[in-house]
Amino acid sequence: MNTGVTATGPTARRRVGAGAFLACLLGAGVLAGGAVAGVTAVMPDSVHAESAPAQTAQYTPVIVNNLDSVNAVTAAAQKATASVVTISASAGSSGGTGSGIILDASGHILTNMHVVTLDGQAANADIEVRTNDGSVYPGTIVGTDPLADLAIVQITADGLVPATLGDSDKVNVGDTAIAIGAPLGLSGTVTNGIVSAANRTIETASSASGSSTSSTQDSISINVIQTDAAINPGNSGGALVNAQGEIIGVNVAIASAGASSSDAQSGNIGVGFSIPINDAKRVGEEIIATGKATHGQLGVSVTDNSAGSASGFTTGAEISAVTPGSAAAEAGLEAGDVITELGGRSVTDATELTAATREQAAGAKVAVSFVRSGQQQGVDVTLG
Repeated sequence: MNTGVTATGPTARRRVGAGAFLACLLGAGVLAGGAVAGVTAVMPDSVHAESAPAQTAQYTPVIVNNLDSVNAVTAAAQKATASVVTISASAGSSGGTGSGIILDASGHILTNMHVVTLDGQAANADIEVRTNDGSVYPGTIVGTDPLADLAIVQITADGLVPATLGDSDKVNVGDTAIAIGAPLGLSGTVTNGIVSAANRTIETASSASGSSTSSTQDSISINVIQTDAAINPGNSGGALVNAQGEIIGVNVAIASAGASSSDAQSGNIGVGFSIPINDAKRVGEEIIATGKATHGQLGVSVTDNSAGSASGFTTGAEISAVTPGSAAAEAGLEAGDVITELGGRSVTDATELTAATREQAAGAKVAVSFVRSGQQQGVDVTLG
């Protein structure tokens, strides 16, 4: 799927840090039988676990034994956990578990695409959903979005508790961040930390790779909230919650210190990532309405701009070519322009421009800041 931003050049693949970003659907050892997708610091890679039947996910409700010593984390977890489910996906001999967030009383559940496709191995996996009260329901896949790694699953059940969604645009670094989900199949797990970064861009393996879904890309670029709340394989699709018990993100990936299959399954190292709920809500609503989601197209090829930096630090995305008739062409952008902001998102390299463009809906009007001949300029662009 063409997003309208093509990154080229030797520095276009440089990623944050020296670790690997891992889509965290399947558990190391506990939930073998699927694939754990990873992205190395240079190029995306898929790291596959050995095939074996997944163990049954354990059901454990959030328990409060002493009402006199309830703290803010307890209260937030009690509020949000009723809206977090455990999702089991299976196809043939492969299977694994992830998490999901109940959006409405009609049974629409927001999760990651890599959860319901077994990391891209299966386009039509069998889905079961366990709710917070321990009940198990068959699920159907309403639609998936490979560019955002999001999906909607639906169940038919009474008494569902829709999640209270927060405003991820108001998240501050240092805010309390609570992760709720089923790491390693342990449902109802609550971990606590802070928001470590509010506007991080990562590149992670496409959950459509190797499946019969529509995207043929090896990797995707997404904007995320970074947190040090413990996130492990199985937390994917689960909730990142603020101190008020509002959902602020959909847990999607973790960082690994290495890129080998053994390192990739070492678990949490305090660097986890969640898709901001404002972005996820927009994609989820489009999938519910039409079965798929739209993404903006700019219509440019870009490289990382590191001119004047001896260390290679990048300061924007330099346009190398503009597609005739595209949104960029209509707005008057030209080859040589260095884009530094799009839609309120700071752009320091080609990957950040790709992510900022993709998180917008098709037809969205966004402000673009760029440098031309040393002069800062701005223009409004209606994305294709």
